[in-house]
Amino acid sequence: MSLIGDGLDKAVQQAFTRPAPKHAGPQMRYLVKQLGGTKAVAQMLRISQRTVERYVKDQIKKPRPDLAARMEREVKRRWQPQIRAKAKAKAASTGGIIIDTRARLGYAAPIGSTDQDRIRHLTIALPPLYAARLFDAQDAGASDAHLQQIAAEALKEVYFQDGGRRAGSLEEVRFTDIEHLEFDL
Repeated sequence: MSLIGDGLDKAVQQAFTRPAPKHAGPQMRYLVKQLGGTKAVAQMLRISQRTVERYVKDQIKKPRPDLAARMEREVKRRWQPQIRAKAKAKAASTGGIIIDTRARLGYAAPIGSTDQDRIRHLTIALPPLYAARLFDAQDAGASDAHLQQIAAEALKEVYFQDGGRRAGSLEEVRFTDIEHLEFDL
């Protein structure tokens, strides 16, 4: 996946009311129930249908590391969809989203200003508009570059322009070399 997309997923997963299954058997049974059969799960995980059946019956208990990672990712992607939707809707309508990042930030501005990029550590509350844009773009399958561009626009408005109170002539914000990125709802 992507750095920003994964960060958004982790933020939404904090709203879960019950933990997702952690072991192979329960994870496989959950996926079979969600997808409606072992054949669909086998195709999604790129394993044989018989292997899926063995996991369901607890005949195999320890998956290969790559298969374990795929299973965990698919379970978490489907886990508690209504709670996930409510958390996204709340962030997009009233709550907004908090971004905590350490990255290289700079901007393009008129001649005479200091627009040199530098590493900054920011923890900023983004308004609901940008939370909605980030989640909508993620749901539409946007690339990491597009999500990064939306985050840069949000940082431009909230951090550099302070909601329109300063730096009105600021043209573009560069948000690169991300060392750390976390979101919170």
